[in-house]
Amino acid sequence: MPKPETTTMSMQELDRLKTVQAVVAGQIKASAAAARLNITRRQINRLIQRYLDAGAAGLVSRKLGKPSNFQLAPGIAASALAIIRERYQDFGPTLAMVIWPWTFSSRCSVS
Repeated sequence: MPKPETTTMSMQELDRLKTVQAVVAGQIKASAAAARLNITRRQINRLIQRYLDAGAAGLVSRKLGKPSNFQLAPGIAASALAIIRERYQDFGPTLAMVIWPWTFSSRCSVS
């Protein structure tokens, strides 16, 4: 017998699942579900379609497991930490980030 697949969901996604299941079962209307989840009627229809196509896994965030858009290039964070630990070992993280732009021409964030 095959092992059942498990899906990890956040509390918000679990609430969406229960609401979408109620709409599919006919217990509540789509407009009431949209109001409950604080989304538009069009978005609840998209969620219903994803639920019907892929089941509960269709409601899980597609961004899960992907790297952040604001991720630093490899090695930059490590070199910045090495400089901060070498020169500013008694500084906290906030003070180190305030001093960094004055001391170096590079920035430590993508934005």
